[in-house]
Amino acid sequence: SRGLGDVYKRQVLIYMAKVLVIATSRKTRGGITSVVKAHETGEQWKKYHCRWIETHRDGNSIRKLWYLGTALVEYICLLPFYDIVHIHLATTQSAKRKKMFFYLAKWLSKKVILHFHPSNEKFLFEPMNSKLYRKLFSKADLVLVLSEQWRCWIKMALGLSNHIEVLYNPCPIVNRRDDLRKNHILFAGTIISRKGYETLIRGFARIAQEHSDWKVIFAGNGEIANAMKIVECCGIQNQVEFLGWVTDKDKEKVFQEASVYCLASDGEGFPMGVLDAWAYGIPCVVTPVGGIPDIVVDGENGLVFSIGDVDGLANKLRMIISDRTLRKNIVLGQDKYVKGAFNINGINRKLEKIYTRLLE
Repeated sequence: SRGLGDVYKRQVLIYMAKVLVIATSRKTRGGITSVVKAHETGEQWKKYHCRWIETHRDGNSIRKLWYLGTALVEYICLLPFYDIVHIHLATTQSAKRKKMFFYLAKWLSKKVILHFHPSNEKFLFEPMNSKLYRKLFSKADLVLVLSEQWRCWIKMALGLSNHIEVLYNPCPIVNRRDDLRKNHILFAGTIISRKGYETLIRGFARIAQEHSDWKVIFAGNGEIANAMKIVECCGIQNQVEFLGWVTDKDKEKVFQEASVYCLASDGEGFPMGVLDAWAYGIPCVVTPVGGIPDIVVDGENGLVFSIGDVDGLANKLRMIISDRTLRKNIVLGQDKYVKGAFNINGINRKLEKIYTRLLE
């Protein structure tokens, strides 16, 4: 009887438990925002009365300080009434902003999850960053990473292996329309050097003349003016379009129309652009960055080329453009993950189990 009573009390406490989610603004462009929006759709969000505190938004310094300040005030007011603090953080500046939230939660003996969304692994091995992350990660109740490779890098850089767990970023649920496909190679994301836009332009330029009915579509903001200069230098102005940042129906349209997705980055966590492409049934040509090598096998569920390898990318693009059967087979390989390990419902159920386990 006493045992049943203890079980009942635990269940009541779990039912009443609440989670504060600390992350960037829902209006911010980027992977963390996409991930938290996906988590919002899960049953665990309602069950654990999750509340999203928005700590950062793109813009000038005044806007950033305003978001951080108001978020901190809201957090201090709410923290005593919550049980778990789920903090999403990326690289160094993000971690420094989240330190205040982290230590306040630990001071009040709350359970703290640090959910790590890095852009590349190199910064982890820098002495100042190693010290910062080792201190944070060692004191957290749980650290969530995006792939097994990231767990290995944390062990190598920080010497930590306990309470590190993999939670994949989820594939969204989308309206896939294969009948709308055009001869488009899609780049979706911020147009910055790390994303490898120059490699994509120059790689496509190698094969543009032999595939004159194909185009590269850039959906993103950033260094558009510089990218356009490279396009002009390569003489492929008629085969490249820059759409700027796209959202909602416009984003859906560009993904539905794309026949190939290209990720040319030199560093990623686990790129949401690739997961979007998988969801829409677009075969991907990618660099082996972040968690990609854990999942993508060249020729089976994607094509892989080396970072910065213009000729290598050109060859992979030529292969995938010329072979419709290859494109279909790659999508079939990707779909095993869309329906399996990266399924949004499965990932949200796993997150619910994580919350429950921490409370128990």
